[in-house]
Amino acid sequence: MTGLGIDLGSRKIKFAAFEESRLLWLRYFDTIPFYRRYGGMREGRLTLDFGAMDLMPPEEIAATPLIVTGYGRNTIDLEGARVIPEIQAHAAGARLQTGLKTFTLLDMGGQDTKVVRIEDGLLADFVMNDKCAASSGRYLENMAAVLEIPLLELSSHHRDPVALDATCGIFGESELVGKIIEGHSLPSLCAGVNHTLLKRVSPMLRRFPLDALVLSGGVARSPALRSLLEDAFGAPVTVPEHPQHNGAIGCAALAARLL
Repeated sequence: MTGLGIDLGSRKIKFAAFEESRLLWLRYFDTIPFYRRYGGMREGRLTLDFGAMDLMPPEEIAATPLIVTGYGRNTIDLEGARVIPEIQAHAAGARLQTGLKTFTLLDMGGQDTKVVRIEDGLLADFVMNDKCAASSGRYLENMAAVLEIPLLELSSHHRDPVALDATCGIFGESELVGKIIEGHSLPSLCAGVNHTLLKRVSPMLRRFPLDALVLSGGVARSPALRSLLEDAFGAPVTVPEHPQHNGAIGCAALAARLL
């Protein structure tokens, strides 16, 4: 059976498609340009111009089970789709991509962070931080902009960190500027930013067993964060093959009845 999944993220819109048990393709779009180009409203429901996206023929999309989740799922009702919670989508994606049945998932998105506990393939508990972007990808984007470096450079350093104490993303930018003025090296500044991110997610992680830790979301591409998590908790960190598409893959897998 085929299945199509969409994750309506705050920074990216992600798509995934399955045919039987085979992953057909993955796509993503920047969120704001995506809605401007392909989105519309009809009687209070979101409509998407799938034909203009050149993903697959419109007649195939109309005949394909579609499941959607994401940052906007509580305010956006997509026409022709079944809407599920982000926790369910990301848990399904992590199960399918890793093959694990018991693990703790840390999903770090553009503007929120989720920690989910899965035991024997079933959701046991979860906690979310969606009130502040200071523990998300948006925080890293802002800090990289302050340092005038690519995210890849920022995510390469975790040793000899400069101390950063601000708990707010906005105040953190001002604090980082101060450290630049003090003359700290770029690697130390980058490491300080990454250690700050670890400090913000650690209280959430400590609520759950860390026998196996799965890291998903765009921030999962940071080797510095992966190293810091392994050092801090002594648990192996598994990053799925497609961490940024994890929610969309979970939706598509459920639509295709793979789980």
